[in-house]
Amino acid sequence: MTELDGFVRLDTLPKGFVRGLIEETRALKTDTPTDEPLSRATLGTVYQKRSTRTRVSFEAGMNTLGGDAVFLSSDDIQLGRGETVADTARALSRYVDGIMARVSAHDDIEALDEHASVPVINGLSDFNHPCQALADAFTLEQAKGSLDDLRLAWLGDGNNVCHSLLHILPRFGVDVRVATPDEHRPEASVAETAREFADQNDGAVTVTDNPGEAVEDADAVYTDTWVSMGEEGKEASVFEPYRAEPALLDAADDDHIFMHCLPAHRGHEVVDEVIDGSHSVVWEQAENRMHAQMALLIRLLARNR
Repeated sequence: MTELDGFVRLDTLPKGFVRGLIEETRALKTDTPTDEPLSRATLGTVYQKRSTRTRVSFEAGMNTLGGDAVFLSSDDIQLGRGETVADTARALSRYVDGIMARVSAHDDIEALDEHASVPVINGLSDFNHPCQALADAFTLEQAKGSLDDLRLAWLGDGNNVCHSLLHILPRFGVDVRVATPDEHRPEASVAETAREFADQNDGAVTVTDNPGEAVEDADAVYTDTWVSMGEEGKEASVFEPYRAEPALLDAADDDHIFMHCLPAHRGHEVVDEVIDGSHSVVWEQAENRMHAQMALLIRLLARNR
C-alpha cells in the first residue's frame, strides 16, 4: 500500500492530508452523517494488546457509518503463532475492506501495511500511536481555536504517544516541550524529524529533564502512564518529579488545558485534583478518538469501494 492508502505513521503523510482529517473530524463531531457512507463495509480489527478506547471507538464509529467491525484478539488468529504477518495480511485482505491493528512491535504494523491489499490503520504500536495524536491535535485546536503558536508540555516517558505528537504538532506551529528523564527521552530520530518540521512551520521542539521549564506558560499539559503495557518491569520512581499535580501545573498558563490519553494511573503520573479539575479535557479527548477515526475510516475505506 502507498502512504495515502493507509495510516501507519504521521510523519510520512502530507501536511494537507493531515489538515484535511482534522477538518473532517470537526465536521463529523458537529454533524454525524445519516447517509451511512460505509454501508456494508467491514473493518478487521486485530488486537495483540487489550484495549478499551481503541476497540469501542472503532466499533462504535464503524456502526455509526453503517459498517461493521470484526474483533480479532491474539487468541483468535494465527498472527505470530506459526503464520507470518505477511500471510495474515494477505488472507484478511480477502475478507475485509480495511485492517486496524493494535500491535506490540511496530515491525508488525509495517509488515501488515506492506502486504495487505486493503488500507491498514495503526491503532497503536510500541513506536507510535497516530490515531491518538490525530485526535489530540483536534482536541487542542477545538479547545484553543487554533494550533498556531500554542505551547504544549509533555511530562514523563518519551513513549509512543509522545512520538506521534512530535510527528504532528510541530507541523502546525506548536511549541512542543518534552520533559523526561534523560534515559527515557523520545527516540533521537523522532526528535530530529520534529525539529525539522518546527523549522519549516515556525514551531519549536525542546527536550529537557526539567518539568518546570517545560510547563512554564504552557497552553496545554499532557501526560501518559509512566509504564506502558508490556513494559511492567520499567522503574517508575525516576518519573516522580514529572507527576502532574497542582504545584507543578501552577506555572502553566492560567487558561491551560490538561490532557491524558488514558488509562490513567491516579496517584502516579497524575493526581485526582488535576485529572478531575476544571482544566482537564481528558473525557472530551477520549470522545474525539471516535470522531477522528471516523474521518480516517471514511477517507480510507469509502474511496476503495
